[in-house]
Amino acid sequence: MAKAGGGMIWATAEDLARSRPVVLSLYRQILRALNSPALPLGHAARLAKKAECRAIFIFAAEERSIHNIRDLLDAARHTLGLLHRGRVP
Repeated sequence: MAKAGGGMIWATAEDLARSRPVVLSLYRQILRALNSPALPLGHAARLAKKAECRAIFIFAAEERSIHNIRDLLDAARHTLGLLHRGRVP
């Protein structure tokens, strides 16, 4: 990690490699949760939510800031929790 003002802000290749399995797992879990019949979504809305999820994860794949990566992972975990409770984010 690169230091700036005494704090770590940029992810190294090792950091990115370490977070990759977590990110892929969250992505797959969210996509599976969107397929749940418990969610009040029609087919088109379900496909739109999956496309939105895919776009967010593709955009996030370019992120190099450790703080932003942590925030994205927290948001993904929160979204997954909402989906498991049957709520659509």
